[in-house]
Amino acid sequence: MDIINQSLLTVILLLICTCAYIRALSPKLLDKNKTGFLGIFWKCARIGERKSPYVACCCIIMAFTILFSE
Repeated sequence: MDIINQSLLTVILLLICTCAYIRALSPKLLDKNKTGFLGIFWKCARIGERKSPYVACCCIIMAFTILFSE
């Protein structure tokens, strides 16, 4: 069960970071889909932009956890 939680957190962090990066490169790509199913990606980009120090800390912690845990 622990590996499932760690994998889910990794996927969520990567999704947030990827969406924020894509929005930085091409804002129109995510801004046109603010609602519906594709709105999830816009929301992840907003989280990545507004909470970037916290997201960065979580990515660093997750990297150390993946590298140094058994």
